[in-house]
Amino acid sequence: MSNEEAPNTDLITLTRHVLSDQLRLGAAATGDLTLLLTAIQVTSKFIATNVRKARLINLVGLAGETNVQGEEQKKLDVLSNDIMVNALRASGKTAVLVSEELEDAIIIEEKNRGKYCVVFDPLDGSSNIDAGVNIGTIFGIYKVRPDSKGSVEDVLRPGSEMVAAGYTMYGSSANLVLSTGSGVNGYTLDAALGEFILTHPDIKIPPRGKIYSFNEGNSMYFNPPVNAYLKSIKFPSPPKSPYSARYIGSMVADVHRTLLYGGIFGYPDDKKSKSGKLRLLYEAFPMAFLTEQAGGVATTGTKRILDILPTSIHERCPVFLGSKEDVQDLMKFYE
Repeated sequence: MSNEEAPNTDLITLTRHVLSDQLRLGAAATGDLTLLLTAIQVTSKFIATNVRKARLINLVGLAGETNVQGEEQKKLDVLSNDIMVNALRASGKTAVLVSEELEDAIIIEEKNRGKYCVVFDPLDGSSNIDAGVNIGTIFGIYKVRPDSKGSVEDVLRPGSEMVAAGYTMYGSSANLVLSTGSGVNGYTLDAALGEFILTHPDIKIPPRGKIYSFNEGNSMYFNPPVNAYLKSIKFPSPPKSPYSARYIGSMVADVHRTLLYGGIFGYPDDKKSKSGKLRLLYEAFPMAFLTEQAGGVATTGTKRILDILPTSIHERCPVFLGSKEDVQDLMKFYE
């Protein structure tokens, strides 16, 4: 008799998992969020396919435009943005869309309008695609305010008011990590089935980790509290540091590793970037939401990220997130 393990026949797909979550919530659940998340899933599958083929079909080159952040746009950025906008509009569940690639918010026309707002970075870290580094899609979801038909004001709210957040990471596999406000779950795309399967249920960040992720190439510009913290973990007394540096430079990949293994990810404000470099709405908020749902801490150094009230859709902020004890150690240097 063969010793090969029989395949697991009870596969929990992302759709099934979200639906069972909604059933658990009872009358409050209309299924709209499930349909919206299905649209995001389809987008992720489409982008994953194109990321794999990008080099072959010449999507790697620049599109010849710069986005609102002054970054040169890759063809794949533009494509991913179009895919996402079209899928979200067609879902009939959205009212406002904010993309990193577009200067203004998109207000959905009445016939396709729903009750959710989605803020997203369609392809974060795309400048790394040539190097084969993991890149990803980041998203956050708000519900339209009760008295609104859908306006920019619906997304200029603290991250704590999001109803869901997540990211899809494209690398050797496509991983979708999601929270709808009751913990964090990770799914992996089974290419043969074309479905995201639950592979990392109930992700919890260890209270302390051994990895720190900072771009130390910028340390000459860092503010004193950050350099003092980094010095404390690199040259502790007694003099053997348990920490090792791991910095990829792709936010999705760096945060994904932090969620799974703990430690601290930091993108501080500094003398060059006075407000920090990461965008509040579609980078900092979703990642802070996931971090807190997984039992970690996300701060600017002095305040909880999810409490910030945004004043514009492309606003930036400093970000430190990860294991509770590691982030608290850093915050002591800001006191």
